[in-house]
Amino acid sequence: MLPILDLADAATDPDTFRTALREAAHQHGFFYLVGHGIPADRIDTVLRSAREFFALPDEQKNTISQLESPQFRGYSRLGGELTNGRVDWREQIDIGPDRPVIDDAEGYWNLQGPNLWPQEPAGFREAFESWIDACGEVGVRLLRLWAQSLGAPADHFDAAFADRPATLLKVVRYPGTADSEQGVGAHKDSGVLTLLLVEPRSAGLQVETLDGDWIDAPPLEGAFIVNIGELLEVATGGYLRATRHRVLAPAPGTDRVSIPFFFNPALDARIPIIDLPAELAALSRGVETDPDNPIFNTYGENAWKSRTRAHPDVAERHHGIVPAGPASTY
Repeated sequence: MLPILDLADAATDPDTFRTALREAAHQHGFFYLVGHGIPADRIDTVLRSAREFFALPDEQKNTISQLESPQFRGYSRLGGELTNGRVDWREQIDIGPDRPVIDDAEGYWNLQGPNLWPQEPAGFREAFESWIDACGEVGVRLLRLWAQSLGAPADHFDAAFADRPATLLKVVRYPGTADSEQGVGAHKDSGVLTLLLVEPRSAGLQVETLDGDWIDAPPLEGAFIVNIGELLEVATGGYLRATRHRVLAPAPGTDRVSIPFFFNPALDARIPIIDLPAELAALSRGVETDPDNPIFNTYGENAWKSRTRAHPDVAERHHGIVPAGPASTY
């Protein structure tokens, strides 16, 4: 079982909470977060809105097809994303910050631009814009507490997020199938931290342990499942390690809705490195190296690598990027 942390404890017993936060990320890379302050009715609203969208006919969902977005926004059809070169069995909407397109953009600056919002269901855009704001506030609180737990000032990461953070929200449905086990293949997240909301009484998320075993991470009602991304691993020299995770496809006749929020800094931000206290530095495992999946200090480079690999059809259509080999982690 993953650790359960109560963010309300940060106000009443901050030292104990910061230690628990640091150790959960060091030992597991994943934990449950309760006491985050987002009320149950807002959770119900976004889950209901997601269900209503996915119930629409395919032709209506495809009016906001990601194939029409150079910024990799909008709806990805079932089987429209890859992990490790294999098809992920899910459909989803990708939502980022609504900003003007940059003329003559190169590389990761192509990720900046508008969202593709569905016209139905009513209130979808408002519900998810409000959700993104609420999740961002939780993300800021966690990062400040993490910084303090690692011997740095609370505002250590603030500058990277102060101007135009490149957050990403996915609204995801995994339909049941007997044809594939892969809802999403094993991967690490490319940003800083992820707040995952999973529909109650569903199953499928698995987390890899340090021993290489896979454990189930079922939803806990009202809680986020939190994990750190590759950039927090970089910031701590590997003391905090991003953890591989995957989602198994649901059984036939069932499905699963989840809403991951990826809290990321500005596209051109370099994640600030923390000079760890000696007792923590001695326990660092170093930043993991993988020639097939390099980790970049600048968030935009990491994101561009991930998005172009996960959606090679969009990358080729809009950016002329032809895959040199199998798509990899996103």
